[in-house]
Amino acid sequence: MTNHPDHLKWLHEVNMDDLASVGGKNASLGEMIQNLSKLGVSVPGGFVVTVASYEAFIAHNELDAKIRELVGAMDPEDVESIRRTGLAVRALVKNGKFPKAISREIAARYREMSEQYGQEATDVAVRSSATAEDLPDASFAGQQETYLNIRGTEELLVAVRNCFASLFTDRAIVYRHNLGYDHFEVGLSVGVQKMVRSDLASSGVAFSLDTESGFKDVVLINGSYGLGEMVVQGSVSPDEFLVFKPTLAEGHSAIIEKKLGIKDRKMIYGVEPGEPVHVIPVERPQRNRFCVPDEVALEIAKSVVAIEKYYSEKRGHWSPMDVEWAVDGLSKQLFIVQARPETIHSRRDNDRMVEYKLDRQAHPELKEVARGIAIGDKVGTGRVRILYSLDGRDGSTDGKDFQEGDILVTEMTDPDWEPIMKKAAAIITNKGGRTCHAAIVAREMGVPAIVGCVDATEKVEIGDELTVSCCEGDTGIVYAGAVAFERIETDLRDLPNVRTPIMLNVASPDLAFKFAGLPNAGVGLAREEFIINNYIQAHPLALLQHKELGDVELSGRISYLINGYEDEETFFVKRLSYGIAKIASAFYPNRVIVRFSDFKSNEYKNLLGGDHFEPDEENPMIGWRGASRYYSDVYKEAFGLECKAIRRVREKMGLKNVVVMVPFCRTVEELKQVEGVMKEYGLERGKEGLELYLMAELPSNILMAEEFAEHIDGFSIGSNDLTQLTLGLDRDSALVSHLYDERNPAVKRMIAQLINVAKKTGTKVGICGQGPSDFPDFAQFLVELGIDSISVTPDSLLKTRRAIAQVEQHVKTSGTPIRA
Repeated sequence: MTNHPDHLKWLHEVNMDDLASVGGKNASLGEMIQNLSKLGVSVPGGFVVTVASYEAFIAHNELDAKIRELVGAMDPEDVESIRRTGLAVRALVKNGKFPKAISREIAARYREMSEQYGQEATDVAVRSSATAEDLPDASFAGQQETYLNIRGTEELLVAVRNCFASLFTDRAIVYRHNLGYDHFEVGLSVGVQKMVRSDLASSGVAFSLDTESGFKDVVLINGSYGLGEMVVQGSVSPDEFLVFKPTLAEGHSAIIEKKLGIKDRKMIYGVEPGEPVHVIPVERPQRNRFCVPDEVALEIAKSVVAIEKYYSEKRGHWSPMDVEWAVDGLSKQLFIVQARPETIHSRRDNDRMVEYKLDRQAHPELKEVARGIAIGDKVGTGRVRILYSLDGRDGSTDGKDFQEGDILVTEMTDPDWEPIMKKAAAIITNKGGRTCHAAIVAREMGVPAIVGCVDATEKVEIGDELTVSCCEGDTGIVYAGAVAFERIETDLRDLPNVRTPIMLNVASPDLAFKFAGLPNAGVGLAREEFIINNYIQAHPLALLQHKELGDVELSGRISYLINGYEDEETFFVKRLSYGIAKIASAFYPNRVIVRFSDFKSNEYKNLLGGDHFEPDEENPMIGWRGASRYYSDVYKEAFGLECKAIRRVREKMGLKNVVVMVPFCRTVEELKQVEGVMKEYGLERGKEGLELYLMAELPSNILMAEEFAEHIDGFSIGSNDLTQLTLGLDRDSALVSHLYDERNPAVKRMIAQLINVAKKTGTKVGICGQGPSDFPDFAQFLVELGIDSISVTPDSLLKTRRAIAQVEQHVKTSGTPIRA
């Protein structure tokens, strides 16, 4: 029998030129097989049932007019009408019969494919591929169905027919309507692809950018055990890896962040007749391990980068990609099973910045209800509607009662709920990760969402008023009540140019990618305290010594905390390194000044286990803090962990733009002792280009500046402590707060003296603090002295930039000072 040339093709025979006949998904797979195999990107083979076959099927069963009539009568705003229409159309297609020539051709190709793998009936994935799917200007991802572990000709023919029917799922009908696509101009092709035995290993999704900020230089990987549908659907909260592209290209182990997911279930091959797949629990020890080792995560990242590079060159512009990957548990080989363009950030206006901020003055005490993974950066308020199904089963809201502006709360979203999701003020799910259905749809619709909350459905009641905040970093927080918020829009093209470099103070790694989009000269201050408090949570000495304390409760909590890591030391070093690396990568290759930890003893005591190790001090502000800890016999081992983390960031991850800074260093002798301990743990000034800065915040730093300068590469003026210690006041005391002013002549004289010494010794000098943005005359004072850089918090950057531009222009034109 001779095959009809238009009905079926081998995957390796098609490419993007065949998009109209094989759909976006199949065209992309063929393109990769033809062009990326030589670069190490492996794609499973198979064959394509073309759009011509679909059209022949529709014509053979005389379905065109019937489908037009049904869809034409549908009300796209009525959930019930959509459901009835979709059901009726799909029934028509599923009851249709193949033209004999096409069914024979499918059977013949399948037999040939099975023989290639030495099997009578090989296992295949049957994937829908629409002609309007996976295009750079419209994401139809997930709108049609996929059927896994299909075996035998009869099962295959049923799966192909079901794929044809899935062109008219409820969500696909609504999606095309919302984007203005004619239902009858979209054709459907079906890919029949050899299964990857990821049921015996792991699989997931990867994006060639950060999905929330659009930051271009990372690969985001989500993964879990078993077949990939669990990750795509949001049925599990997956593990997450972030890989930094520039240092990956240099051969470094460029994983800059890892987060352990809740992988409590996995999808595997079914064992009963008529059950291709089924879901089983994951054993607890497996849940507490990452689903792939680091070397596999890096291999995934390299494949994703290669795919992005290829398509960007082919299209003549940056083309970020959304990729599905799978590891075969038998061969241990990595395969790419899908690749489509990312459609949200690739179309975003990067010259315009929109920020959302909660009004914390109006709401000083916010009650947190739940937290999870933030999707987007918006804020939404509304009344809770809990959904488990569209018909209101199990005591949930009936789909037709869901109102515009309600908050959707559910286990995980069902694809057929997209008309409801469109109405939602916000979406909250118990399960899922950044690449699940709920997250993808929420981004496309511009709806704030928090996924992976674990038990949100148990913590809220129908009718509760909530605020869903995604504007506070990677973690999304659900607050009780309606919290007022502000929307701030800035056109970055309107910002004036300045000669004085403006750097940023960045505390939270979770916000680093977002802030990287601001015009900046790097990071003038990255505090380790925030990372330790939020990423690690435990006192470093408690991690190292808890087993010797006999505190069973503490040991239990630490054991839970370090899940996914080999031991307590590894946990601290890696978690701290991930936090630092995320900030360093966001601003790479600009300098990022990381200040060693500067907790006071009362703050250290608040960390898990801290009460076992911290003294009671009358005035911790001027007590055992900063440099004095690092060389002490009591704390030196803990400081060594910080040094190991910095080494890991610079040497293993390749982020050599990291500079270290010593805070609260009282004497030159102290600084030399700290340098000695650093060297003991492998950190040496000048080695591998490492720079060492001193936080100039004590009068002794100013008075002995020439001596300090012999041992450092730069000063960073800490104006808060310098003002406090110069004027002899507690800045937290309301009784003397009226005296606190960075512009006090004594403080300004200190700063002027330091800058003059820095110029004389050839030492870099900058400042971090609010003063320059709050007071134009203070900014002028610093600029006139020739300060090398000014570092401010991101929310002050725009104001500071305008203030400094005004100062520079005024001085340039008049030569006279501005007065406050």
